[in-house]
Amino acid sequence: MAQRVNFSDLVGKTMISVEQVGKDMIVFISNEGERWEMYHEQDCCECVTIEDICGDLSDLENAPLLRAVEASNSDCDPLYTNDNSCTWTFYHLATIKGHVTIRWYGTSNGYYSEKVELIKVLMPDDCEDDCIAN
Repeated sequence: MAQRVNFSDLVGKTMISVEQVGKDMIVFISNEGERWEMYHEQDCCECVTIEDICGDLSDLENAPLLRAVEASNSDCDPLYTNDNSCTWTFYHLATIKGHVTIRWYGTSNGYYSEKVELIKVLMPDDCEDDCIAN
């Protein structure tokens, strides 16, 4: 089970692991055993992937997160000629050890979401009414 959360909910959490999984997922594990997954559930006629990571993900480990800010821009020129719609989304994270920016690029035919989701993976006893099937 999983629960959608705001990116800013990560502030104050101490991560023991922050890992990129392929081109379309970042996994955060806290020192309290909590797990968050940042990804986009792909659908037809869309593609949302990690375009770039500026900084070292290990700077986000073993120190409390001081900053977790999302910024996006859908008023942009597509990278590829066959992209009808595009969205750049930047995720800025910081600890006392350093700063990291994760840059996602989403494209679609204009009818599908290009949004990145952050979900908290829940144990069955943690799940409330706002849980979603994973």
